[in-house]
Amino acid sequence: MNPDKIYLTQTDTTVGFLSQNREKLNKIKNRPLNQPVLREVESFDTLKKFVRVPTAFKKRVRRSKRTTYIYPNGESFRVVKDKKHLEFLKKFKWMYSTSANKTGENFDEKWAKNKADIIVEDERGFFEGKASKIYKINNKRIKKIR
Repeated sequence: MNPDKIYLTQTDTTVGFLSQNREKLNKIKNRPLNQPVLREVESFDTLKKFVRVPTAFKKRVRRSKRTTYIYPNGESFRVVKDKKHLEFLKKFKWMYSTSANKTGENFDEKWAKNKADIIVEDERGFFEGKASKIYKINNKRIKKIR
C-alpha cells in the first residue's frame, strides 16, 4: 500500500479521503495546499510521537471516541477506536483525513470515487455519519469547537 495515494474509505465518523500527502488532499478539496488537515492515528503511542498531550487531558484523550483535539502546537489529531477503520489505518500508523465531499456539500459517491486513487470499501459500504466532536486544548483549558 502506497501512503502517498488518496484512499476513499469509511472512517470512524464519515466517508473520508485519507493519505499521507496533505497537499493532494487539499488539492482535491480546492483548498490552499498548505492548509492544516486532521491526522488520524492508530494509537495513543503514535499520537505521542507528533504532539505532547497536556497532562491534564491525557486520560480524556486516551478514552475519547470520535473526538478530534487541536493541540497547543496547532495540529489536530484523532485517535481511531473503530475496529473496521483501525484495520486499515494500522497499515500506515497515521494518515491525513478529510471528508470525501466538496466543501460545504453532502457526500457524492460518484464524485468521491472519481477523485480517489484507491477505493477501500468493507461490508458497511459508505455512509455519512455524525462528524467528530472537536476540542481545542492547551495546558490548562479545553474549548469546544464543534
